[in-house]
Amino acid sequence: MKIESLTVGPLAENCYLVIDESTNRAVLIDPGDEPERILSALSTSGATLDAIWLTHAHFDHVGAIAGVVREHPVPVHMHPLDAPVLEQAVDSALRYGVRIDAPPAADLELAEGDVLSVGSVKLEVIHLPGHAPGHVAFHGNGVIFGGDCLFAGSIGRSDIPYGDRETLDASLVRMVALGDDLAVYPGHGPRTTIGRERRSNPFLLGAARHVRVRR
Repeated sequence: MKIESLTVGPLAENCYLVIDESTNRAVLIDPGDEPERILSALSTSGATLDAIWLTHAHFDHVGAIAGVVREHPVPVHMHPLDAPVLEQAVDSALRYGVRIDAPPAADLELAEGDVLSVGSVKLEVIHLPGHAPGHVAFHGNGVIFGGDCLFAGSIGRSDIPYGDRETLDASLVRMVALGDDLAVYPGHGPRTTIGRERRSNPFLLGAARHVRVRR
């Protein structure tokens, strides 16, 4: 599995191009802005795009969907609880002074335990709400695409519409329990690991005492 990261838009969101090198099939995770850059990266990769997977539907994670699907009409996968968030994405962006094309409605619904495939690569869907009601992560092959749940040294916001801190804390406990060696590809900021965050992230120090970490 090859992972290409593009940091896009004014909120420096991480869009991931995930490629199965054995089949040259690809998916985009959270194409948040700058569709031209994303399309250029896809073209340069030579891979065939199969789908768009969304960790959640905040405007900084969905702003390039319309531009991408105009060129590559692939299905968009999203948890149904984030449908209201997606519907409000354009207005939410304007409140930050950002303009995005209205993203299309999701084509396929994600649910806890779903196993998604790109070529021969399989990733499991984990529902991790708190930052957004339909927030999910994609886990497998030693990595987790965690969206805005856990960052290097921080966590996602819960003081926003549809956010809930208690629910987010429960999601963080689930992430910590996945094991220290797991590489975390977050929605913003640099890549990290569960172990690094468990040892040093002040938002996880309390949560880590209540889970049994697998090593």
